[in-house]
Formats: sequence, structure tokens, C-alpha cells
Amino acid sequence: MTSQPTTALALPQTALAQHVLALVLRVETPAVANHSIRSFLFARLFAEHAGAKPAADYDTELLFAACLLHDIGLSDAANGDLRFEVDGANKAAEFLTEHGLEAAAVDAVWNAIALHTSSQIAETRNALCKFTRMGIVLDFGADSAFISDEVGAAIHDRYPRHSMATALVDIIVEQATARPTKAPPFSPAAEFLRVRTQQGETTLIEKAAEVSRWGN
Repeated sequence: MTSQPTTALALPQTALAQHVLALVLRVETPAVANHSIRSFLFARLFAEHAGAKPAADYDTELLFAACLLHDIGLSDAANGDLRFEVDGANKAAEFLTEHGLEAAAVDAVWNAIALHTSSQIAETRNALCKFTRMGIVLDFGADSAFISDEVGAAIHDRYPRHSMATALVDIIVEQATARPTKAPPFSPAAEFLRVRTQQGETTLIEKAAEVSRWGN
């Protein structure tokens, strides 16, 4: 991995990227916001590791929007009656459209957000869906050997974890408890609600994060 900490921490500076970042920092908790930002940084590192080139193979601004907004459905700004991935995708599409993004690009981000919990689907859909999901997965510590300890430490120093996995599950379970339509059968929300009710801690997310490279 050739990326250095300074390069790895750089965020896009376009007007749209600034609007997206401002929204996330305003409506998401620190744990969720930092997770979203780290997901982008890890997604870009994964793209580099995979040999993908910005502009030629993927759009950095769209990757930033998809990663930053992938959990916007866990905020009060987008907490509707649908599963959080879809509520979030809908909110992201509305926001990006309001800020002038063309329809095809909005649709691409919608798909990346809506599919980000769908293992084996997102990875095979297109580059944006794949890199978005891989950035999120990498923030849980999976398959991160190609990232140097120096770069990983720099990212976490700038954007601390704040018990991220527990914070995410807390919100998902709270939303699903209040609105059962948000936890359709076999969805992540339904599984988290079931396991939290039966065991008190989810194996898939919380326990896995605790023993992962980055921790919870």
C-alpha cells in the first residue's frame, strides 16, 4: 500500500462533498458520522489496492456521497417506515437531487446505499456499490491486511470509533422496536432485534467488532 497518512485522510473538496459532509455532521451521532467518514477513507484505499483509478474506474464524489450517507437512515432526518437502508437511500437521493446531481448519478448512489448490507449482491453490482460496501466492511476490520498500521492509526486518531458497532445496533434496534415495518423478515434489523432480545449482544456485529483489528 503506497498511501501515506496525509493522503489517506484527504476528503473531497467539491461543493457537493462539503454539503454532504455538513449534513452528516449535523444529523448523525459522532459514532455514526465517524464510521461513515472512515468508510469512505477505507473504500478509497480498497479501490487503490484493487488497482482502480479515480475518474477512470470510479467517481470519487459519488463514492464519498454513498459512503457518507450510507447510514443517514439511522438519523432522525431519514427515519421513516422502511428498512433503514431504503429510508437512507431515499433521503440521500432527495438531498443530492436538491443539490443539483443528475438523475443517473443519484440513482447510482441510491443503489450503493440501499445494497450496502447485501453481501455478494453489492460486490457484484458495479464499482460504486462494491467499493462502498468494501469501505464499510473494512471499517469493521475485515480483510484489512493491506492497510498499514500507520495509516489505520492516523484514520482512527482523526475519526475515533466511539463504540461504533454497539452504537449502530442500538439505533437500528430502537428504530425497529418503534416501527416494526423497519424490520422485515430476514433483514439485518430483524436479526439484530431478535438477537438483542434473546442474547443482549449481537454476534454478527458487536462481538465480531470486539475481536476485529480495529475493535468496537
